[in-house]
Amino acid sequence: MRPHRFHPSTPLAAALLICGAVALAGCAEADPPKKPAASDTAKKPSKKDEKPAADNAADDSATDDAGAANAPVSYDLDSPDSVTVLVNKQRPLNPITFEPGDLVLPSLPNPNGQPVRQVMLADLERLAADAVAAGLPQPILSSGYRSYQLQESLFANYSANYGVAAADQFSARPGHSEHQTGLAVDLDDGSGCNLQACFGNTALGQWLRDNAHRYGFVLRYTEAGTPITGYTAEPWHFRYVGVEVAEAVRASGAETLEQFFGVA
Repeated sequence: MRPHRFHPSTPLAAALLICGAVALAGCAEADPPKKPAASDTAKKPSKKDEKPAADNAADDSATDDAGAANAPVSYDLDSPDSVTVLVNKQRPLNPITFEPGDLVLPSLPNPNGQPVRQVMLADLERLAADAVAAGLPQPILSSGYRSYQLQESLFANYSANYGVAAADQFSARPGHSEHQTGLAVDLDDGSGCNLQACFGNTALGQWLRDNAHRYGFVLRYTEAGTPITGYTAEPWHFRYVGVEVAEAVRASGAETLEQFFGVA
């Protein structure tokens, strides 16, 4: 329907003009006004109510920033040299014989002479120094980087001695081990609990459980996480993912990286 145009020459227009002219004297009493439709009740903003364009732009920018802050964080779970690479029974490294290119020897006591990735070195040494400063035994690096070939030999020996099914519960198959990434460490305190469950009850084991995330490490294999990881609890095995991610894992309450990354 075309909009009605106002023409002063029409009888209705003339009446309105006359009514306006005699408004002070009073017009014929009009019918009570109709209740406006819901769409008519919104007040059209006046000039003083309208925000300047700059303010609107600032509001839009703030909204965009808030949206970015709330957007899901994306982690690289596939690149073998990523600090967040996810390695488990279902996710082998690619290539399966991957070797890190930045291996270095840490200053911790290291009876097996195994290196770790350069990317984690400062945080690992800071963790060890803070543990000693807290009156705890000097952390010892029992295991660091293991090559595909070394893991292959270890798994074969465990399988021969205990059977494949049993070996699968406490040893990773070659290409599926976090130690092959160079980002995993097995820590000890020299108390006789090396690579044993009792390490979790030592003062150092408890301190690591409560504080490792401050240095970028997560306790990778817990008893509660066994149904997901497929491995028995290892209170000595810590995986480096960087301080920001480790703090987020801790805050989330996730028992495993699989749960945290949403691939459990």
